[in-house]
Amino acid sequence: MKIDRLISIILLLLERKKVSAKELSETFEVSLRTIYRDIDTINMSGIPIISTSGVNGGFQIMDNYKVDKKVFSASDIVTLLRGLESVSAVTNREDIINTLVKVRSLIPSEHTNDIELKSNQILIDLQPWRGNPKLQTFLNNINEALEKQQLITFDYFDRNGKTSSRKIEPYKLMLKAHSWYIQGFCLEKQDFRLFKLSRMSSLQILNESYTLRELPPIISEFTDMMDKKQVTVKLLIHTSARDKVIDYCGSENIFPYGEDYFIALLPFIDDDSGYNLILSFGDKCQCIEPIHVRDELIRRIHNLAKLYD
Repeated sequence: MKIDRLISIILLLLERKKVSAKELSETFEVSLRTIYRDIDTINMSGIPIISTSGVNGGFQIMDNYKVDKKVFSASDIVTLLRGLESVSAVTNREDIINTLVKVRSLIPSEHTNDIELKSNQILIDLQPWRGNPKLQTFLNNINEALEKQQLITFDYFDRNGKTSSRKIEPYKLMLKAHSWYIQGFCLEKQDFRLFKLSRMSSLQILNESYTLRELPPIISEFTDMMDKKQVTVKLLIHTSARDKVIDYCGSENIFPYGEDYFIALLPFIDDDSGYNLILSFGDKCQCIEPIHVRDELIRRIHNLAKLYD
């Protein structure tokens, strides 16, 4: 008796209201006697299957059991529905629809409205408001390469402005700080690397497969970023920019200063991304300390102003 057939029967019964013994026999190409034996085995495992006779008879899993803790609770199903909707940005829409149908088949009719209502109370939309129009295509292509375990190639523009052609074994798509990354084994460097999708161009899936390697637990690019010396900068913020600054330092690090300003204590890493963040607040933000950060901001502002002289 094959375990994969038993699992397939369970999934089919979860997905369908009722399935006849004959249909199961034809689907799995086994005898009716084997199907009855499989049903007995599934029953003994603790999943209650009932049978009805007659023209419209067949096997079905008890409705109440479909949301019992032995399979999935109502809360579990709500979490699954929310999660599936949130990954629609990186998965083929047809795949999402098929999976959602299967998950919703776990819901007895008397719980449908309640679970659907709760699953729609939280929306996790990973799609950017605006940005690189090729991002969605890259996500779909990389997701396909991951599923088929195929190599990908692309041109890459790194943080230092250097362009190179890369050929990698893709391993993991990651969303970090509003940006998408692919972790993969670079065949040129013979090591795992992290690539930002917005810096890619000319991405192609190759008709070449690869053998999976052991994925390292630490992503070096993120680790290097966090290992840099982090300081706290003191900013004078106009009230009109308060909500934007809260996203980066939290309301507990913002204090009133007069009628129209606030003092904000912002975690800061001394690199381009840190300075660009402060400059993105425009004339609604002034760095008070430390002095070396303030001086570097002044230098960058002067250089920017020269471009428009």
